[in-house]
Amino acid sequence: MMDLDAYVAERGGEWHRLEVLATRRDLTAAEVDELVVLYQRAATHLSVLRSRNPDPIMLAELSRLVLAGRAAVTGRSGRGFWRPVADFVVFRFPGALYRTRRWWGTLAVLLVAACAALIWYMAANPDVLALFASDAEIDKVVDQDFVGYYSEYHAQNFALQVWTNNALLTAQCLAAGVLILPVFYLLATNLLNTGVVGGMMVSQDAGDTFLTYLAPHGLLEITCLFVGAGVGLRLGWSWIAPGPLRTRRESLVAWAREGMVVAVGLVPTLAVAGVLEAFVTPSGLPAPVRIGIGALVWLTFLGYALVWGRIADENRPAGPDRADLPTA
Repeated sequence: MMDLDAYVAERGGEWHRLEVLATRRDLTAAEVDELVVLYQRAATHLSVLRSRNPDPIMLAELSRLVLAGRAAVTGRSGRGFWRPVADFVVFRFPGALYRTRRWWGTLAVLLVAACAALIWYMAANPDVLALFASDAEIDKVVDQDFVGYYSEYHAQNFALQVWTNNALLTAQCLAAGVLILPVFYLLATNLLNTGVVGGMMVSQDAGDTFLTYLAPHGLLEITCLFVGAGVGLRLGWSWIAPGPLRTRRESLVAWAREGMVVAVGLVPTLAVAGVLEAFVTPSGLPAPVRIGIGALVWLTFLGYALVWGRIADENRPAGPDRADLPTA
């Protein structure tokens, strides 16, 4: 026999909280999530009580509460597609970028410094550069291929191609992060390619051309790569050092969710970088204007990630670094 009084006493707090949320108009994103969970639990409780034939008055009251919860949930879901999209853009994505800033920021500083050093080394040591390309191949890259690459295809087709390639590379860094070492392989491969091409351009006194055609889109594009790699490494670190409050599984699941938020958010961001690469980089605009456009978009993204991201993180308690993160 069920101890009805004990059952009600144990779950009465949840029912009261559901009633409060169901009658409130303006809920935060966290409260909406809580409303859905409490409604689902109350529906389960109602099913259990019906099977045990308890007091009909209690059944009627709990049925009313479940119906009110359902109306609140479906009513909020029926407000359209844009509310969760707005919540993602305003809170979840910038908050995730801010929480992982030390990982991708540190990676960015180290890799940019390493790339600059590699370009200088390649340009200063022609014998090393000759291991990767002959003099004729270097001349061809400097005189034709590097600049011609950006106008080889129709702009809209090129933008789609670049977007796809960059999204795939970033996704690989994110997904490979759980194993850690593959991320460093992917980064090293791209670092070497950039260093070799940059070394070719600088060795032929075409460093200004290299920067002019790389900066307009590269500032944002490469930052997205750093973000993907940094979050991927954070994901891998989550099961190595989960912290004192979580098991390895809980930590890994929490950061995997964070990684999915970043992955989804980087898709449109990389689309913007693809548009810059296809339409701005090879355009006839003066070099300072092209670089200025790329720098403005890049600084806007950094402001979104670091300035607004801090505000979003403080106002939406949903990150793996928060003590109140729901356990997996």
